[in-house]
Amino acid sequence: MSESTDLSAVDEVRRVLSRPLFNPVLKVWVGEGKLDYEVYLRTGELLALQTPQAELVAPDELMFQVVHQAQEIWLKLLAHEFAETVGELDCDALWGVSARLERCARITGCLTHELGVLESLTPDTYQIIRRHLGNGSGQESPGFNAVRVAAQYVADALDRMLARNGVGLAEVYGDADPALKRICELLVDVDEGYQTWLFTHYMLVRRTIGVGRGVEALDGVPTQVLTGRMTQPLFRSLWAVRNDLTAGWQREGGYAPGAERHETRVSA
Repeated sequence: MSESTDLSAVDEVRRVLSRPLFNPVLKVWVGEGKLDYEVYLRTGELLALQTPQAELVAPDELMFQVVHQAQEIWLKLLAHEFAETVGELDCDALWGVSARLERCARITGCLTHELGVLESLTPDTYQIIRRHLGNGSGQESPGFNAVRVAAQYVADALDRMLARNGVGLAEVYGDADPALKRICELLVDVDEGYQTWLFTHYMLVRRTIGVGRGVEALDGVPTQVLTGRMTQPLFRSLWAVRNDLTAGWQREGGYAPGAERHETRVSA
C-alpha cells in the first residue's frame, strides 16, 4: 500500500469519526447530542474539551490531554467522597464510612493505572508537547489541592469520632472496638493508594524529563523535590502511631526460634 493510500485511509477514518455514527441495534444516529445518554452525560460538551485533531502539535497530545482531564475528574470524585466521609464519621455511621473508604481506595487505584497510559509517551514527543504548556504543573491541579484540603477534614472528623469513644489511636490498635480499627485501616489503604499514585507520578516525571537538582519542572521547581513530596501522607497520625507502637514494643513474651511452642516463653 502506498503512502498516499495510507494517508487517504487516515483521512477517511478521521472524517467518519468526526460525524454522527449509526447504531444498528438501536437504529439511531449517535453523536448528534439528542439521545438521553448524550444529554445526561453532556457528551457533546465533554468531547469538545480536547484540542481538535487539526490543531494537535503531536498525535500523542490528545492522549496527554485526555489522561490529565480524566485525572481531574477522578480527583474531583475523591474529594467529594472525602466530604461525604466527614459527615458519616460525625454520625458514627461506621458501615457507611467503611463502604465509602473502600470506594476511595479503588479511586486511587484508577488514578494510578491511568498514569500507566501516560508512560507510553516517549521523552522526545513530550518535549514537543511541553513547549505548549506554559508554566503549568501538578501543583496547580484543582483536584490535587481539593483532595489534600478535604483529607484534613477527614482527619479532624476521625479525631472527633475517637474522642467520642474515649480512645486514642494507640488504643484503637489495642483493646478498643475492632470496628474503629477497621476504619483506621481503610484510611491507611486510601492513603497508601494516594502515595502510590504520587510515586507513579514521580516515575512518570523521571522517565519523561528526568529527576535531578538541575532539572526544573515548568513551574521552575527542581524535579528533585518530588522525591520527598511523593511520601507525604494524607493522614499523618495513622502512620505516626505505627512508629509509636514499635517504640513501645518489647521483645519479652515470645518463643525462642525453633523452640516448641508449648515451652516457657523467652523472658528478659
